[in-house]
Amino acid sequence: MLLGKIKKKALGIIEEEFKLLDFSFALPYTYVLVEREGIRAMGVAMTLPEEIQRYRTSFDELSVEGFIEKADSLNIIERTLAVAAINAVSQYYIDLGDAGDTDVTELLDGEFEKVAVIGNMPPLVRALRERFHTYVFERNPKLWDRETLSDSLEYHLLPEMDAVIISGSAILNGTLEMILDRSRRAKLVVLTGPTAQLLPDFLRGTGITHLAAMRVVDTDRAIKRLKLGSFRGFEEGSRKYVIPVGLSI
Repeated sequence: MLLGKIKKKALGIIEEEFKLLDFSFALPYTYVLVEREGIRAMGVAMTLPEEIQRYRTSFDELSVEGFIEKADSLNIIERTLAVAAINAVSQYYIDLGDAGDTDVTELLDGEFEKVAVIGNMPPLVRALRERFHTYVFERNPKLWDRETLSDSLEYHLLPEMDAVIISGSAILNGTLEMILDRSRRAKLVVLTGPTAQLLPDFLRGTGITHLAAMRVVDTDRAIKRLKLGSFRGFEEGSRKYVIPVGLSI
């Protein structure tokens, strides 16, 4: 399981203890706020209510390490908190430097014809459909529209794609490895969304070429809005970025 490998890498870079300041398993995003040497970092992970089968958890301890240890758990609550914690640690280490406020659509040009989007993300899909032959796959029927395809078709259609843009939620629902395996022909493979806050080092060699995520720059505002169930408020306190997985950190 890819998350098991990511877990080992995340635990391997925690040289000194991170302090757990706050966390919440909630809608629309689960979050974990950490601090080290006076620097705070916030990681988030999309909450997938359709995946929840039980509400029990079995954390040995409520700590950054304790959360991360559950990254390969079969319990979606434990797994979501683990990914949020991994993302928090990742955000602490990622130095965006002079990286601008960029969008994933800027990575695509005329050399791409067929583009797959894994997870229906309406603003992104609208922009892509104006320029490319776009295939949208979605697991949750509540997010389907007339042009959305079931995720069961990914296995058959992904080998035909020139570019694949994957929602970070694929990390959580266990489909990322299959998607990457079927997307080997693609010239561009992007993991996107707030859940894609991972350190690029964790994904080298997987086939992912870029991460298009969000850095939370106003943690107080973001936490307040997330506790109120507001995605827009969270987004306003964040900064979009796109970085290649080959970037040196």
